[in-house]
Amino acid sequence: MTFDTSTWEEISFGEIARSLTIAVKNPLSENLVRYVGLEHIEPGNIHIKSWGNVADGTTFTRVFRKGQVLFGKRRAYQKKASVVEFDGVCSGDILVLEAIAERLSPGLLPFIVQSDRFFDCAVKTSAGSLSPRTKFKDLAKFTFKLPPMDEQKRIADLLWSIEEVIEKWSKVESIMKSLYERFGREVFLGKKLDREQLCNIAQINMGQSPPGSAYNEKGEGAPFLQGNAEFGEVFPRHLKYTKITTKIAKPGNILLSVRAPVGEINIADKEYCIGRGLSAISMNDEDLNKYLKHALIFLRTDMERVSTGSTFKAINKSVLESLEIPFREKPSMVSLSNKLEKMTIVKKGIQSNIQHIKSIQKQIINKIFG
Repeated sequence: MTFDTSTWEEISFGEIARSLTIAVKNPLSENLVRYVGLEHIEPGNIHIKSWGNVADGTTFTRVFRKGQVLFGKRRAYQKKASVVEFDGVCSGDILVLEAIAERLSPGLLPFIVQSDRFFDCAVKTSAGSLSPRTKFKDLAKFTFKLPPMDEQKRIADLLWSIEEVIEKWSKVESIMKSLYERFGREVFLGKKLDREQLCNIAQINMGQSPPGSAYNEKGEGAPFLQGNAEFGEVFPRHLKYTKITTKIAKPGNILLSVRAPVGEINIADKEYCIGRGLSAISMNDEDLNKYLKHALIFLRTDMERVSTGSTFKAINKSVLESLEIPFREKPSMVSLSNKLEKMTIVKKGIQSNIQHIKSIQKQIINKIFG
């Protein structure tokens, strides 16, 4: 997609948007019943999906109105910027932005502040060490090319039509997650289910970390994983290597996080040396590994409950061995795990579609305002 920007006007952000700092002493008296903090704004999400209730208590007093944009000025690298679809009050660490209607089509403002260049400007103009903050007076100097008003409307309509597709897919994803969770609860959390201790049905290999001096990032030795924090969906995002081979996880093993956060699950795609943060588990009957994977996902709350430690929770081998797993006849377990796997595959396909569409949208935004 190409845009002819030769006739577009070079303009500063402060010429097309304003920052509002209206405050009220008693939000409820003004019928402002919701509040938004930074924790309610999801990075990269143009919509606000959660909020707090003013009646439950809040110190926030800054007013925002439906259609305005909330921009997280603290730790701007988190990329929190969303349009609101209701009235309320928000944290002082949030800028309330409004389009100057004579200069900017209001529907375009949320996408301008979602551009990578705008976030880069916010980060570069932030001051402070622990909680860096940017200011509107600095963001107001951000410059970009702006098309004429009629073309602004067409671009905004295009970007919002893409956003509508993303929202529809997100609803399908939510339905799929709900189906998976409902079915999984029936399979694994029923009170009258027969159960077996994990040590009686599986091999449990607790990780052991080699000395720090053994690590390298040059690909020398065996790939090493300390914990699931290094993993993506299946494949690790970042690997260290070690020449001192300790405990090994084999392909297909379930990688269970046994140190904070306890209970995260991944599947080994190849052999790994694993550290103290992980356990490699395989059913005695490897045909049932997928069943165990899903069982552990739904038993995470049980594992967290029996974990110990104050600062960093952990679960030891003896406790893990005594974990009770719902157990059935093999054909039943295979059938149930196959259904859960199909749901998981569909869910991942939906997530992949959403990410692809978001990528296209982001490319368009950066092409226009980059």
